[in-house]
Amino acid sequence: MSVSASSPSRTLKIGIVGFGRFAQFLAQTMAKQGHSLTATSRTDYSDLCACLGIPFFRDMEKFLQAENDVILLCTSILSLSEVLNSMPFHYLKRPTLFVDVLSVKEYPRETLLQVLPEGSDILCTHPMFGPESGRDGWKGLTLVYERVRVRDEAMCSSFLQIFEREGCRMLNMSCKEHDKQAARSQFITHVIGRVLAEMAIEPTSLDTRGFQTLVQLKESTTKDSFDLFSGLFIHNKFAKQELKSLELALEKVKQRLLEKMNEEPGPSASK
Repeated sequence: MSVSASSPSRTLKIGIVGFGRFAQFLAQTMAKQGHSLTATSRTDYSDLCACLGIPFFRDMEKFLQAENDVILLCTSILSLSEVLNSMPFHYLKRPTLFVDVLSVKEYPRETLLQVLPEGSDILCTHPMFGPESGRDGWKGLTLVYERVRVRDEAMCSSFLQIFEREGCRMLNMSCKEHDKQAARSQFITHVIGRVLAEMAIEPTSLDTRGFQTLVQLKESTTKDSFDLFSGLFIHNKFAKQELKSLELALEKVKQRLLEKMNEEPGPSASK
């Protein structure tokens, strides 16, 4: 059964906090589906929003007074707490669904529960794709989500339908389980990509397909900011162990190579 089988689709008023590259990517599809968007950001995106037909608010008070159904948090991981604690929630005119799209999940879950007004609903999500992987459509790409505190099921379902309508694979998963799995998959992928960037690997004239894959990995991971990468480490408690495991595994491989080298007989003495 679909995540929203019991609720008809509806047009939403969605306010976006943080209008960087990922938020712009999401906004294109949301606008295409007919949802009404507003935006606010510490960076002035008023010219871009004017071109997109999206009202842009420099004043957070006026943004919160815009009576959005949903407030979509697209801040960086590192700035989430600061942004939330600076928001004057008393300007909200009605109960609102807050949704985050951060790449870690336990941290925003706990922060939102601590900071948001009791009357606000909370949906934690992680679209497991971005402007590069989702540029040709979202069909088959995964959205992980947890209904953390949801009383207005119709509103929550209508928001999830944005992704369902695009053909996303909808994965209902606890924030803790998400972070545990993402530390092994997403974080380690970024670590390897960053290590390859430090090695400054570049295509050669005799690349194997395996090496081409490594070059692509380096290029794709370094397109994301170092703030995102460090946020994956700082705010996912499982990432520290994965990094330690990677270090230990590299040392084991190194030792096996050295042992093998020492087993090899030296060159025969000349007669």
